[in-house]
Amino acid sequence: MSNKHSSPSTSSPPGAPAAEVSPDTSASDAGAPGERPDPEVPAKPRRRRFSAEYKLRVLEEIDRAGPGEQGAILRREGLYSSHLTEWRRARRRGALGSLAVKRGRKPKPVDAQSKQIAKLERELARTREDLRKAHLILEVQGKVAGLLGIDLQGGKDS
Repeated sequence: MSNKHSSPSTSSPPGAPAAEVSPDTSASDAGAPGERPDPEVPAKPRRRRFSAEYKLRVLEEIDRAGPGEQGAILRREGLYSSHLTEWRRARRRGALGSLAVKRGRKPKPVDAQSKQIAKLERELARTREDLRKAHLILEVQGKVAGLLGIDLQGGKDS
């Protein structure tokens, strides 16, 4: 049994691309000869998302291709035939045109009046908070004046 990861294979099929050996991977990186390094796999795989334009482009390319070329296109794009089945159904329903619209909650329509109301409500809340702080400061000043024996009404010391 040969180890495919130790050196580039010269016995690959004629149409297959040559295996690339990265410079940072060498025989010294592996613990023992014939031992494969752990492949780097993300903890949680990311789901692939295809745009509507991509789906339509691939479907058009597949429709133009002959029966033998369709498999090559699928392999090149990394797709499965089930993708094509779902995308064709969506195209027949006319749903691919609407796929360009982003998913999620629809933003609430904001008119100028509600925008102005929201601004005024924020300003009112800010003003009420400032008033509360001013009353608190005046109350503390009155208590401090009482402790120091200062008459705030007449402005004279007692």
